[in-house]
Order: sequence, then structure tokens, then C-alpha cells
Amino acid sequence: MPPHTSYARFARPLAWILLAAAAVFGAGYWWLLGRPVNLPDSPTAKIACVSYAPFRLKGETPFDLNAFIPPERIDADLKALSARFDCVRTYSMSQGLGAVPDIAGRYGMKVLMGIWLGRDPAANEREIKLGIEAARRDHDNLRGIVVGNEVMLRGELSEKALAAYIARVNDATDVPVTYADVWEFWLKHPALAKVTDYLTIHILPYWEDEPVAPERAVRHVADVYQQMKARFPGKSIMIGETGWPSQGRTRRDASASLVNEARYLREFLDYAATVDMPYNVIEAFDQPWKRDLEGTVGGYWGIFDVDAKPKFAMTGPVVEEPRWTWAIGAGGAGAVLFLLVGTVRRRWHGLSGWLSLALAGFAAGTALAAHARLLAFACRNTLEWAVGIGIGVVALFTALSLSRTIAARLASPINPAAVAPRPGERRILGIAWSGVFTPQRFFWMFVLTLYGILMVFNGRYRDFPVGLFALPSIGFLLLAMLRTREEALMPLVEERLLAIWLVLLGAAVVVQENGANLVSWGWLVLNLALAVPVLGAWHRARRRVITP
Repeated sequence: MPPHTSYARFARPLAWILLAAAAVFGAGYWWLLGRPVNLPDSPTAKIACVSYAPFRLKGETPFDLNAFIPPERIDADLKALSARFDCVRTYSMSQGLGAVPDIAGRYGMKVLMGIWLGRDPAANEREIKLGIEAARRDHDNLRGIVVGNEVMLRGELSEKALAAYIARVNDATDVPVTYADVWEFWLKHPALAKVTDYLTIHILPYWEDEPVAPERAVRHVADVYQQMKARFPGKSIMIGETGWPSQGRTRRDASASLVNEARYLREFLDYAATVDMPYNVIEAFDQPWKRDLEGTVGGYWGIFDVDAKPKFAMTGPVVEEPRWTWAIGAGGAGAVLFLLVGTVRRRWHGLSGWLSLALAGFAAGTALAAHARLLAFACRNTLEWAVGIGIGVVALFTALSLSRTIAARLASPINPAAVAPRPGERRILGIAWSGVFTPQRFFWMFVLTLYGILMVFNGRYRDFPVGLFALPSIGFLLLAMLRTREEALMPLVEERLLAIWLVLLGAAVVVQENGANLVSWGWLVLNLALAVPVLGAWHRARRRVITP
């Protein structure tokens, strides 16, 4: 047995500190989500214009060419929206949306009518034809016609082809005609200003190449608007899209949350009331289909949810998660479950073991509640729910099995002869593992590495599943902390490689986020929690070989 190190004396106290910190963090996290946050009140609940797309029910998507929204649905939506909005912006003429201008007029609303353009010339011709017919038929209900939305951003048309479409519509009607795109693309294609009656720019601080924190977001919008006014003097400019998502991944210091959506909208309306600036807010209803394109965040830009209920008030405090007490209850249920499992084939006695199980169970319960909340917002279909629930069950099983050994080591003095793995326990499925828990650890290292690769190379729309990976990562770190007096066995070469990759990938995510994303730092901590014990065992085993 190797000589005791100075660290070994502090292993148990450090393990207790980590256990307690995990439980406190779990409770504190949910308490923060549940506390009312005071925000400045909006000067008004009325909003000038809002993007309207009716595809909010399960399975509905504008990508379904056979989809058709009946006029009755549109009528009910616009009747409800007319209480708070003077205008709606649409994006296409097909799938029943051509009825919007007529129906909106019944409720005294104006329409920014959208004509959708893309790569398909035939589809573009149909949209142009429908748009011109509606402009003539519902002329008095239209505030403008938006010919194409972010076509240049998507790279689906050339500037020349887009300009030709805009000119055709402009020649066919006296309704003001515009084109809508992210503000930078107007700077890249200023010639389009010559064929439009006014510019429609999108300013979305969350989606900027350099994301803007919510507390600076409205100032950013004001600065960009003034920059565009200076760049196109004498040209009227409308903000065609601006808003903030209520759910999804954090981008650097731009956090998608309900509180931040409410903050942004209230502050933007306060700013808009002080300037002569036409604007449109994105969007009326949450759009679940957008999660196919933009991940979780894409489905949560609405002022109303998919059930047409307002997500927040325009005055007073806002609560991020009103159901936070359920998560605390999940922590309590976790504590009870871990205590019950701890009674099976128990090899220890004393209060310490029970306390460690209770702390571990509470922390695990609150972490799984965070995982469940992420699934509720992110999952798009039955398969994703099944995978999410399945991996959550595996994480719970791992935490339960680890907690039994951790409790035994904290409940009584360490007896190396009793706790050291027997030779027969190291060979599982024909593989000579370095310990009985190593197959589970290898599984989680592999899964975390795989997800880390996706985060680094294709992470723009991916969430950080911190709650899920917290269970195995913290559990294996605790186990390693309590094995300081045991002989270090050489990890498998695959484990060593995965450990190196975990460190590199976790650090890469932090670098990509410019160190501004606190969630990315937590992600790095979880990567290190799985990797460091393997790297430490590798180092100790090599040293034992070199200095017998």
C-alpha cells in the first residue's frame, strides 16, 4: 500500500464539503428560479405591431406544404391579439395566411403582409401572385408589404434576383414595399434600398455574432438604429423584428430566460415611446416548430405561449419558475429514495452514512428536476422524450450505486482490506476494468465526450444538460476523493484518452463563450470532475512503476 499523503487526511472533510455544497446548490438554484424579480414597469401594455404565425399546435409547421390554417383559427387569434396590438406582421401568403389582411381589418388592425421568397422559382411566383392579389383586394388594411424575409442571410437568392421581385410588387401596387433582413445584411447590400420604399431591419441582441447581455440589449438596439439612419439618410427605417427568447441555451452573457424576455420587452417599449420609430416585436405566440431549426431557443420567442396565454405581465415582479417548489419536493423524494436503497445489504452503521445518503439524494433529486425541466422545453417528439428519460434513469442508477459506497466510506474509518475491490470484481464482460465502478464511469466519460464534441463543433443551438451530467460527474469525483489510501490501478488507455479529451473539450467551450457564460464554466467543472480522477490514477500508477 502506498504511503499516506497529506491530502488523504483531508479527503473525508472535503467529501463532506462537496456533498453539502451540492445539496445547497440544488436548493439555491431552484430558490433563485422561484423568487420574484423586480423589473421596471412598461409604460404601456399596447404594442405597435407583432409577428404572427399560427403554427403553434402540436405537429404544425410551415414546412408542411399541405398544411392549412382555417380562417376560424386566424379569426380567433386576431380577435385576441387586437386587444394589445394595432398591427400584425405575416411572413407568407400560403397555407391560409392570405386571409389575414381581411380578418385583421374586422378588428381595426393593420397588416405588414409578408411574401415568402426562397430558392424555388415556382413557389416564389405563387407567393408573388397571391401577394399582389391581396394588395389589391385588401389595400386599406395593409401598412406595408414585406417582399422576402432574410433571403440574403440564408443565401437563397442573389441580390439582383431579389431586387427584381421587389420591383415587380412595387410596380403592381401603391402599398409601401420593403424587404426585411438582419441589419448587417442591409450594410452588405445597400443597393436594395433603391428598390424599396423603406428599410425593414432585424435587431436581435441575443442572436448577434457578438451576443449582447440583456441589461445592455436596448442600448444596443438604439445604437444600431441610429447607425442605420446615418448610413441611409432620408430613408425611413423600421425595426421589423426585435425581441428576446424565454428559454434555451445561454450565449456568452446573453441568457435566454422568461425574466430576461420580460425585461427586454419592457425596456424596449419604454425606449420606443421616446423616439419616432416604427417597430414590430417578434413574436405573438411561441412556435414549437422552430426548435427543428434553432434548438430549444427557437420555440420560445412568443409573448404568449402555445395556449395563447401571456407568459408574463407588463408590470410588477416576474417569476422565472413558479413551480420551483416541485423541484424541492423532488429533492426530498430523492433523499428518501437514497435512504431506502441504503438499507439494502448495508455494511456500515452510524449517523454519518445516513446523512451522506440524504445529502446525495437531495442533490440528485434537484439535479434530475433540472433535467426534467430541460426535457419539457427541449423535446420535440416521443423519441427525444424516451432518450431523455432513459438517460436520466441511467444517471439515477449510477448515483444510487455510487452513494452506497460513498456512504460506507464516510460512515466508518477506511479499512483498505475491506474496501479494496476483489480481483474477480475487476473483470466485467470479459474486460479487465480497474474497478467495479469503472464500466459506469467509462460510459459517462464516453457520452460526455461525444456531447462535448457536438458542443464544440456544432453547439450554436445545443443546450447545456448540466443537471443530467452532474449526477455521475460529482458522484465519481466523490468516490475518487475517498480512495486516496488505496493502490492506484492503471486506467485503461481508452479512459486516459477520454479524460484528456474531456479537459480539452470543456476548456474549448469556455473559450468559445469568451469566458462570459457562467453555464459554460459549470460545464467545464463537470468535465474536470470526470477526467481528473482518471488522470490522477494514471499519474500515481506511473509513479509507482517508475519508483517501486
